[in-house]
Amino acid sequence: MDEIKITARIDHHRPDTGRFEVDRPVYAGGAAYFSGPLRAKGSPLPEKLFNLGDVTGVLISGSVVRVTRSTGEDWKSAAGPIAALIREVLRSGAAAVSPEAAARRMPDAEIRSKVEALLVSQINPSVASHGGNVALMGVKDGVVVVRLGGGCQGCGMANATLRQGIEATLREEIPDIVDILDSTDHAAGNNPFYAPSEEH
Repeated sequence: MDEIKITARIDHHRPDTGRFEVDRPVYAGGAAYFSGPLRAKGSPLPEKLFNLGDVTGVLISGSVVRVTRSTGEDWKSAAGPIAALIREVLRSGAAAVSPEAAARRMPDAEIRSKVEALLVSQINPSVASHGGNVALMGVKDGVVVVRLGGGCQGCGMANATLRQGIEATLREEIPDIVDILDSTDHAAGNNPFYAPSEEH
C-alpha cells in the first residue's frame, strides 16, 4: 500500500481536540461518534484509540478523524501514536467503523425530539440568565445544528458556552449525536467575537 498521508491540526477553539485529515476515506459511510470504549466495541479504529488511555471521544467523518483527550496537553507527542493507529487500521484493510455502529444510531427524528426537550428543560433556562437563547436549526445523519441568539450571539464566551455547556449536556443525555455544529453568525452580534473570515 502507498504511503498514507495524515495532517494533524489542533482546533484553536477546542484545545482538547485534534483533527487528523487523511488523504483517503477512513469511513465512507458518513460520520460516527464514539463517547467511550463501550460504544467503540467492534469498530477497530476507535477501539484502538481508546486503548491509548486519555482519549475521551472519537468522531470519524469521511477522511477526518477528530480525537478528544482528557487533558488536551502535549499534542506534539500524542499526534504521532494517533496517526500511527489510523495508518495501522487502514493498512489492515478492516473497516475502521463497524456496519453495526451506524445501524445502532438513534433516528434523526428521535434525536430532534430529545434535543428540543433538553433545550426547553435545561439549556435555555441556563443561558437565559445571560440574556441568551439556543435554537435547534436541524438534525441530519445524527449531526445537530444549533444557533445561538440574544446575548450569546457575538459573545466572547460563546464557544465555551457551546462546547462546555450545550455540547456537554447534549452528549451526556443523547450519546447517539454524531456532531454539534454552531450556525450562528457571531460577526453580526453587538460584540462580535469571530471575524467573518475565521473558522468556527
